[in-house]
Amino acid sequence: MKLTFPDFEANASTKTWMMRLFAVLALLLIFRLITLYFNRTDLFFDEAQYWSWSENPAFGYYSKPPMIAWLISLTTGACGIEEYCIRLSSPLLHTGTALVVFAIATKIYDARVGFLSGLVFATLPGVSLSAGIISTDVPLLFFWALALLAFIHLLDGKNGWISAIALGIALGLGLNAKYAMAYFVLCAILYFAMTPSRRAFLYDLRWWTSIVIALLLILPNLNWNYENSFATFAHTADNAKWGGALFNPSKALEFFGSQFGVFGPILFGGLLVIIKRAYYGEIEGKDRLLLAFALPIIAIVTVQAFLSRAHANWAAVSYVSATILVTATMVRELSWGWLRSSLAIHIAVLLLLGALVTQAGSFRLPNGQDPFARTLGWENIARATAKQLKAAKELEKPFGSVLTLERDVTAELLYYLRGEETPIRIWPPAGRPRDHYQLRRPYRGSLPDPILLVVIGDIPVSVADRFRDVDYLEVKNIAAGAGPPRRVTFAKLAGYKR
Repeated sequence: MKLTFPDFEANASTKTWMMRLFAVLALLLIFRLITLYFNRTDLFFDEAQYWSWSENPAFGYYSKPPMIAWLISLTTGACGIEEYCIRLSSPLLHTGTALVVFAIATKIYDARVGFLSGLVFATLPGVSLSAGIISTDVPLLFFWALALLAFIHLLDGKNGWISAIALGIALGLGLNAKYAMAYFVLCAILYFAMTPSRRAFLYDLRWWTSIVIALLLILPNLNWNYENSFATFAHTADNAKWGGALFNPSKALEFFGSQFGVFGPILFGGLLVIIKRAYYGEIEGKDRLLLAFALPIIAIVTVQAFLSRAHANWAAVSYVSATILVTATMVRELSWGWLRSSLAIHIAVLLLLGALVTQAGSFRLPNGQDPFARTLGWENIARATAKQLKAAKELEKPFGSVLTLERDVTAELLYYLRGEETPIRIWPPAGRPRDHYQLRRPYRGSLPDPILLVVIGDIPVSVADRFRDVDYLEVKNIAAGAGPPRRVTFAKLAGYKR
């Protein structure tokens, strides 16, 4: 299907626009599934960690609510435990989110804006990157979009109780994906407060019913946190890193600049123009609603970055409504050249990312760096570890356990040694646990000697001093794509000093 700008069949039916979007999204999905299948990166350690969670169903985990583990369990149960299957829900859910974006934009504006908004969202640089990995942002964006659609229907007044129940379910499932879903309630309250005609909703029973449903759905996770010393809340506080210097303008600028990459340079520039207009009161009601679910989040995370730090994806949910807002503004103002250029950039990024992941590890950037270095070489470390385990078994002196010092190595070994019977443990924390493995898999000295220690770099003196016997087996440089190799130390330990 060819898109022509600006003569773009504005009078086509909603069904026609929907079928066109289905066709485009189907092509995008096929492309993403193919590139995902031929993706040559190893699981990043966050992905490997989420997989290990999925092997032990629960209502919570140390750093995140349980939705990500549930999704992986579904896809691996249907497909297998290869990297492709672990990541499978990402392109599927992003496709679903684009369809919900279409429904929101069609409800607020018209089906043409809906089509373009769905297309723009599906090709955002951040979405194209996210579609090739499994992360908590993927289900979060989907449930955020569903919640926004239900919220708009609730405001519309039709099928109010059905909309309220749908909103509550979407909020609750979103909270089980990532606590950032709580931004939605804040944005809604700010919208009510800043829109006189909507303030009555602050006291509407249907709105509070939605909140109650959401709380009921997150209650099992809250109970898990209660039983585990509120581990996820402690991790969230650690992630904010408010314990150091609280004035970091460079971090705020870094986060702000990264949004041009996540949302796209033209779209983020357009959003800034809309924000400026809103400051001077040049914004209509429909646009104000969408801006209310974007601007507060960007502002909060920018302040967080100024106080400490913030990752580029921490404001990701803002771009559900921002996509529709900027797209609708461009259509209304006939800015077809800007929209066409934005789509061209995003599609080029999408195609480039798809091509690059299928060639990961075989090239370097002009500056000599391998862009995929952090996601390569982990399976090689697992193979080297398996070789050590096999050699010990052949000598009839098998290791009683594998000991690691870091979450990343633990997660990767759990996945890439998943057929190995030797238990894997992590060095225990000095204080409270700092990751899920320190919470659930700490080494306590109860497993039989000898122990195989696997550590990137050198063995810390604080660890070596806790054992009577420390025998170095091998120090090996293990390839990590086209980047520098990882220096991995293997040692045999015995005689743990309690």
